[in-house]
Amino acid sequence: MDATKDNVGLWLDGAPERVRSDTERLLDEVGRLRQSQVIYPAQDQILRALELTAPSDVRVVILGQDPYHEEGQAHGLCFSVKPDVQIPPSLVNIYQELHEDCGCYIPNNGCLTKWADQGVLLLNTVLTVRAHQANSHKNIGWEEFTDAAIRILNDIDRPIVFLLWGRPAQTKKSMLSNPNHLILESPHPSPLSAYRGFFGSRPFSRANKFLKEHGLEPIDWQIENKEQQEIKE
Repeated sequence: MDATKDNVGLWLDGAPERVRSDTERLLDEVGRLRQSQVIYPAQDQILRALELTAPSDVRVVILGQDPYHEEGQAHGLCFSVKPDVQIPPSLVNIYQELHEDCGCYIPNNGCLTKWADQGVLLLNTVLTVRAHQANSHKNIGWEEFTDAAIRILNDIDRPIVFLLWGRPAQTKKSMLSNPNHLILESPHPSPLSAYRGFFGSRPFSRANKFLKEHGLEPIDWQIENKEQQEIKE
């Protein structure tokens, strides 16, 4: 079996039985809805964040809200877009803060798969969206599944950094009771709020400092230009 599919199984195994069955039902329901409406991301990318990052590999969690809702953007990782897609405004601001915080150059693409491969869980709290309608799949059931994933991580005693950007992400703070973890909160990187405290919050260097202090490998936050990614592949 594909190792990425095994990773999804690890997340489901840690969730309550009711959540597991509801998630299977929800995936089937979204598949049926596609017959009459356009939904993002593609069906085989809905659980991509969990496929790429097993619970035992998570070092940092970044919580998003719901997927990008324009054509070709969403591919299952919060804030990330496919390499050939224009970088969305929130990610432009994330890159700007990363540049100021860690000195990383600003790349020419918005694909954050490199972060996921290192144990950064890029999880939207709602995993699907109808085209052109932000938050259109809020309350259809995804929150129970993603809440279960957050609780699984809270129960892991190995230190994890949670980056909670904006109020929707910060509502999950009540689930994070394990004192071994670090919670870093700031306003959302959206152009509407980034200047209220996201800029200057230095989340990336603070996360790495915490990881190193606990004997864990820091994250290489540099996303390379698309041309360099292609050479590596």
